[in-house]
Amino acid sequence: MDDVVMYLRGLVPGRRAVLALAIGALSGWLAALAGMPLPWMLGPMIGNTLAAILSLPVRGPDRLRPLVIPVIGVMLGSAMTPEMLDAAPRYAASFALLLPFLGLTALVSYAVYRRIGRYDPVTAFFSAMPGGLNDMLILGGAAGGNEKRIALAHAARVLLVILFVVLFYGFALDVSAGEVARGTAASALTALDWALLGAAAVAGVPLGGRLRLPAPQITGPMAPSGALHLAGLVTVAPPGFLILVAQVVIGTVIGCRFIGVSAAQIGRDLSLGAVSSVAMIAVAVIFAAGLTAITGLPLSLSFLGYSPGGLTEMSLLALAMGQDVAYVSVLHLVRIMLVIFAAQPVFRATRARAGDQTGTNPPRSES
Repeated sequence: MDDVVMYLRGLVPGRRAVLALAIGALSGWLAALAGMPLPWMLGPMIGNTLAAILSLPVRGPDRLRPLVIPVIGVMLGSAMTPEMLDAAPRYAASFALLLPFLGLTALVSYAVYRRIGRYDPVTAFFSAMPGGLNDMLILGGAAGGNEKRIALAHAARVLLVILFVVLFYGFALDVSAGEVARGTAASALTALDWALLGAAAVAGVPLGGRLRLPAPQITGPMAPSGALHLAGLVTVAPPGFLILVAQVVIGTVIGCRFIGVSAAQIGRDLSLGAVSSVAMIAVAVIFAAGLTAITGLPLSLSFLGYSPGGLTEMSLLALAMGQDVAYVSVLHLVRIMLVIFAAQPVFRATRARAGDQTGTNPPRSES
């Protein structure tokens, strides 16, 4: 056994990354078998977090990360279809309440991380934002936040929100999950589809940088992908296997960020994530109930539209629960876009105001 441990510790960095990816793939497969939500991202993240805690010689495949993040951006853009825009006017009240919902949700969650968790302002802000894990991790890291804590905060939110939604539908609304459609098969894409989606992924990143978009690795490919789908030039999402690979790589990279972090610290951060998630879900229930009272929309639909989970997960849950997928998808897509594009300007404005009030420059975050 000692010989095996010594051999593993002697792995060169490249082989350590391969070991981390192998752990990630195995963990994703086990998570999928167990029925875990978002298994191919959360599974690798959990598996490599455990590997990091156990001091196994893993290392994040950081060089692969910039190559796979655009795939997620193209996937998000593929959610924009003409049918979704046609349906949008019917849900004007839902969009009108979305901005105050996001503001209150972020404020409540920020209070949890800042007042209870004593996070530094940068980490607390991006941990509290009801946006995607990848988006907030990129934006928060660029702003100087603690990426490990931001990742844990959003991972806890995704897990707990999806778990609560399934339980709420099953016990409160008596709606059970059905079969969920799988990702697009590679054979379903034509040569033109491959060319256009590939161009969106490759050209989108520098385009996003030139336009100074927030998180250009995601928003850059998302923009041309969305335009292509809205125009009807492409009608399919990226191949399912590419999305799966992207999730494994991203989850592995996130898990390896916890190298050197104690189990006690991880447990503390996850506990805060649970408190924050419960608070966000409570706000979602209140807004969904209010929307149902105003518009007459079913509570099962309005609640799913305001649930602070990911676009992919909530859209899949909408499909599984027999709800209006277009409504849920477009509402979450708008939510993510609002958070991505507003997070940095709002953060800078609040930090600048804090500096003006104290008469000093805003303090740098602890990371």
